[in-house]
Amino acid sequence: MTEIKELGETTSTGGIPPVPDGDTAVRVVEPLLPQRIRRPSDLLRFLATLLALVAVILLALVAKKTLNGLEGDVADGTSRAPFLLSGLAGVLSASAMLGVPVAFAIERVFHRDGLRVAEGLFAAIASMVLSYVLGEWIVNAGPEDLRLLLTGNRDGVEPVDTLLTPIIAYVTAVRISRRPTWRAALWSAVALNAVALFAGLAATILGIVVSILVGLAVGYATLYGVGSPNTRPPGSAVVSALRKLGFSPVKAHRLDDDHQSSRRYAVELRDGTRLDVTVLDRDRQVAGLLYRLWRRIRLNSETRRKAIRSLRAELEREALMAYAAQAAGASTPRLLGTSEIGSEAALLAYEHTPTRALDDIPDDEIDDNLLAQIWEQVLLLQVQRLAHRRLTGDSIHVDAEGRVILMDARSGEIAAGDLLLRLDIAQLLTYLSLRVGARRAVEAAAAGAGPGVLADALPLLQRIALTRETRNALNKSKGLLTEIREQIVELRPRAEADEVRLERFRPRTLITIIATAFAAYLLVSFLAKINLGLITSAKWNWTGVALVSAMLSYVAAALMLRGFVPEKLPLGRTVLVQFAGSFVKLVAPAAVSGVAVNSRYLQKRGIPLGQAVASVGASQLIGLVFHITLLLLFAYITGSNTASSFTPSRTLVIALLAVAVLVVAVLSVPRLRRMITSRLRSLFSGVLPRLLDVLQSPAKIIEGFGGTLLLTVFFVVCLDACVRAFGGSLNIAAVAIVFLAGNAIGSAAPTPGGLGAVEFSLSLGLTLSGLSYDVAASSVLLFRLMTFWLPVLPGWASFAYLQRHAAL
Repeated sequence: MTEIKELGETTSTGGIPPVPDGDTAVRVVEPLLPQRIRRPSDLLRFLATLLALVAVILLALVAKKTLNGLEGDVADGTSRAPFLLSGLAGVLSASAMLGVPVAFAIERVFHRDGLRVAEGLFAAIASMVLSYVLGEWIVNAGPEDLRLLLTGNRDGVEPVDTLLTPIIAYVTAVRISRRPTWRAALWSAVALNAVALFAGLAATILGIVVSILVGLAVGYATLYGVGSPNTRPPGSAVVSALRKLGFSPVKAHRLDDDHQSSRRYAVELRDGTRLDVTVLDRDRQVAGLLYRLWRRIRLNSETRRKAIRSLRAELEREALMAYAAQAAGASTPRLLGTSEIGSEAALLAYEHTPTRALDDIPDDEIDDNLLAQIWEQVLLLQVQRLAHRRLTGDSIHVDAEGRVILMDARSGEIAAGDLLLRLDIAQLLTYLSLRVGARRAVEAAAAGAGPGVLADALPLLQRIALTRETRNALNKSKGLLTEIREQIVELRPRAEADEVRLERFRPRTLITIIATAFAAYLLVSFLAKINLGLITSAKWNWTGVALVSAMLSYVAAALMLRGFVPEKLPLGRTVLVQFAGSFVKLVAPAAVSGVAVNSRYLQKRGIPLGQAVASVGASQLIGLVFHITLLLLFAYITGSNTASSFTPSRTLVIALLAVAVLVVAVLSVPRLRRMITSRLRSLFSGVLPRLLDVLQSPAKIIEGFGGTLLLTVFFVVCLDACVRAFGGSLNIAAVAIVFLAGNAIGSAAPTPGGLGAVEFSLSLGLTLSGLSYDVAASSVLLFRLMTFWLPVLPGWASFAYLQRHAAL
């Protein structure tokens, strides 16, 4: 008998009989467990099967000649078998493929498991319909190459086998894979049937593989869609397991818990004490798997966690970490016992201590004594090479006497390396800074752990190293990590601030790779249309002018940077830095490479990180203002009827209005507005003070603003010379607006050096300005050769030289 309470709870005193303890019955209070659940593992298997299906088809299309040759060899070998033998094999395999599922269904019905058989029949019907529809589409309207690979261009061959696919879907939905004997019998029949089909030229290799994968996908989709019987043990089973461990529970209450991979119970014992019980469920072990897989792929091997663990491995990991923390002398909940609950769950029983999570304590109650205790507990783990790996407000607790207790060490590592220990310090320092401010947090850490420990953690103060909750909190505290770094540098001025590379790649790198591949395709198509005979006719005098202008642009860029840095910079080395930036453009977008190289150069000159970034930001901001001003000015000039009549054209007015409407539309969306303002704030924070320092020196003003203007002038002259080298001629204002617009598009493109975007926009602009396509394309090709490709070699030499001399 189960009593359903108003809040959706049930008191289990009957469905599974209560466990007597003398005259006492155990009362279990927990939410009503669902009869069926959707297992994340089924969804993941479905997605993995779809990926495998796509990969197999793409591989077959790429290597179709090899596949056809392999299929020919298989067909030739099977055709040598005697006809009677091959025919007998076909009949027996088909009979076995049908007989095994039928026999399994009968066996399940006898065991009163007919619902599972019904689910399998549903999957079989759905897969039969799907295989028929796919087959008709492939034969009548699908890609020709795919049809040939799936049918072998033979009449009567089904692209997707309408017998094999339903059988695979059926056995998947009834989970026959959990029964080794039945599984072996089925796959033996499938393999024998495949051989018979090949011998009779009734199927292809790809057709069999695709049929199996489609059947698996439908089977897993059915399992996830209709759900599976809930095999999680109820609270009464937890109580029974505790009794086997020697405890005497009298009441158990299910707690609200945010952990996706576990349940928690508060269990009262007969002697008045209490246990905190954590239950690990097998079906929850894959919760959050996609996120863990993404982190595992993205992060270096030393920092990543294993994406999938068995139930036994998870139990042993948490127990081992709990015992190790106790041995280290840290204040952690004492583990009293562990036990499996059948084959689907396991429990860990901890001694209960009344505590409050640090997240529930107001900021003004976090005093220096509490901060000191937190660092003391973490250092006890560090001394024994134990990494907690989840030092957040929900895992740091305070008991009634004000003592700090570390909870939730299931993610921890024993015998941890230096990197993991430093990651713990960085995580805790960042979390505490969010609560009490960077200065107090750093001072408390320095008092508790010492400046040397903070200096070691300095390179790891980066978002990717922190927990998901801390990263989300940092979204509301922009610049906090920079503030923490500055506080540490004040304590240890010689602390190395270079970030340790934790990521194998960054998301923007994937975008860059995809965009670069697309740009390379466009560039090849662009080059294929160029008249090579016209390129060889370039006038060398104008080519020389273009080369000189391109080289002088690096001097102008150096003057631009020097002008916005109050400190003195040597001209020669600064020019080499600009050449080094041209080498970095090969692997980074144009807007990123220059900023990164110049900021690094200024840091190596002894300028603090914040001031270095502010100086580069100031030069970028003034360059942006110059760029927009010149673009509007030359557009104004080219749109007028005569050079002396500054009447803007109707097209320009319409374009400006369209841009204004687009800006207003983007800024009207709060999320986009916050994203843009945060990016601009982070890029140009601290720019104004550096500009004020620059404005105090007339020489710096002339150098900075002059270099900014000369940079554009040299690029415009280079593009104009490239046009004249092929016999073209345009108004210099038209050339200027084409360059300014193309450069803006290239800076926004995620490809290295704006590859593809610059070529397309410049050639389109020159063509619209009146040049023929051949002349425009050849001019752009020469311009990019002078400004992007030729500087790579001196850029590499400059980069190597500057690194050898510790200037980068």
